[in-house]
Amino acid sequence: VAREGFESGIGVRVLAKGAWGYASTSNVDSTSAGRAAEEAFKLASSIGEEIRSPVRLAEVKPERVKLRWGVKVHPSKIPIEEKASLTLGLNRSLLEADGRIRSCTVEYLDLSSLQYVYTSEGARVLQEKVYVWLRVTLSAYEAGVYATASEEAGASLGFEYFEEARIEALKRRLVDRVKGQLEAVAAKGGAYPAVLGPSVVGVFAHESLGHMAEADLALSGSILLDQAGRQVASNHVTIYDDGGLEGSFGYSPYDDEGVRARRVAILEQGRVTGFLHNRETAGRLEAEPTGNARAENFRYTPIVRMRNTFMAPGDHSLEELLEPVRFGYYLKALRGGQTNMDGTFQVGVQEAYEIVKGEVGRPVRNLSIAGNTLETLMEVEAVGRDFELWPGRCGKGQTAFISDGGPTIRVRSLRIGGRD
Repeated sequence: VAREGFESGIGVRVLAKGAWGYASTSNVDSTSAGRAAEEAFKLASSIGEEIRSPVRLAEVKPERVKLRWGVKVHPSKIPIEEKASLTLGLNRSLLEADGRIRSCTVEYLDLSSLQYVYTSEGARVLQEKVYVWLRVTLSAYEAGVYATASEEAGASLGFEYFEEARIEALKRRLVDRVKGQLEAVAAKGGAYPAVLGPSVVGVFAHESLGHMAEADLALSGSILLDQAGRQVASNHVTIYDDGGLEGSFGYSPYDDEGVRARRVAILEQGRVTGFLHNRETAGRLEAEPTGNARAENFRYTPIVRMRNTFMAPGDHSLEELLEPVRFGYYLKALRGGQTNMDGTFQVGVQEAYEIVKGEVGRPVRNLSIAGNTLETLMEVEAVGRDFELWPGRCGKGQTAFISDGGPTIRVRSLRIGGRD
C-alpha cells in the first residue's frame, strides 16, 4: 500500500487562571485561528476555576530563528515509484536470501513539515523538518522452529540516507539473525554475566530509565525523582538525552514551545543529575527548561518527550569486554517486552549468543531478561568505546520520533530466562 498526503493546521494553547486550554483547527485562516484561541481560552478558564495547583512557567529567552534541516535529496523530490522500488527490491532480495525465510514486510515513511512556533512572549521559531524511516520484519521456519527478526533505519536526513551500503548492511544483519535463531540452542535460565550491545543498551536508556526521567512522569510517581543527587548506578554509567544531534532521528534543536534544546545528563557517573523538562515542569521543580516539549502535530498539545537518549561510551574494546566472562551471554538485539515505572522490566531477546571462555559461541534462541533497571545499571562493570544510535517511534498518547543507543557494556549479573 502506497499513500501520499498533505495537511495543514493550527494549534493554539492558552494559559489562563493557572490552567491550560488547547484547541486546533485544520483551517489556517485568521478567522479559524481566532476561534481556536477563543475555544482554548474558554477551556482554560473553566479548568482554572477548579485547579488546585496553578501552572507556573519557567522563564526563557524568546528565541527568534529560522532553521532548515540539512538534506541533500529532499524526499518530496523522489517519485513515489522510486520509493516503492526501494521497498519492493528489498523485500524481494530478502525473500531470496535463504529458502527458510517465509515472509518479509517492509514499511517506508518520509515526512517533511514546515512548523511555526509563535508565543505571546515574542518567540518566533520556524523549522523545516525532514524525516526518513524504514522498518523490515522477517520470519523464517525450519523443522518446527520459527524465527523472526526486525530492525528499523531512520534519520532526519533526505533520501540520500538510503545509500546502497546501508541497505546491504541491514539485509545482512537481518538474514544472519533469523539464520542464527533457526540453528540456535536454548538458553540456560539463571543469573549470568552478560555483554549488551548498543541497541540493547539503548532500550535500557530509553524505556527503563528515560521515561522515569521525564519530569511529568517523575512528578506522577517515578522512582527517580526521590533519588536526585544519589548514586543509583555504577560509576561507569553516564546517560544523556540530547536534541541537538544533527541527522539523528531524534533531532529536535528547538522544541514545540520554542525553547532551544540542551543536553541533559540524566545520570552522571551513576548519580541522578537531571530530568527532562518542558516549561511547566521546570517551573514546578524550579529547574531550567531543557527543550523537551514535543507534539506529534498541530492536533496535540506539547508534552515532555525524549529525543536522543543514550549511554556515553567508555574505553574498552569488545574483546576486553568478553575476555573475563567464563560463561555468559552476549545480547545484541531485543524483541520487545514490558517496562514499568517502578523500574522493573521483562524483555525478549531476538539475537543472543553464548559467551564461553571469553569468546562468542553458539547463537541462542527464546531468551528473555528480567530484573530492575537501577539494580542492573549498578551491575555495569565495563563500558565499550564503540557507539551507535538506533531510531524508534515512542508512544505516550502521541508519537514522537526518537533515537536511543550507546556503547557495548558488560554487566556482572543479569537474570536470564529461556524455553525450548
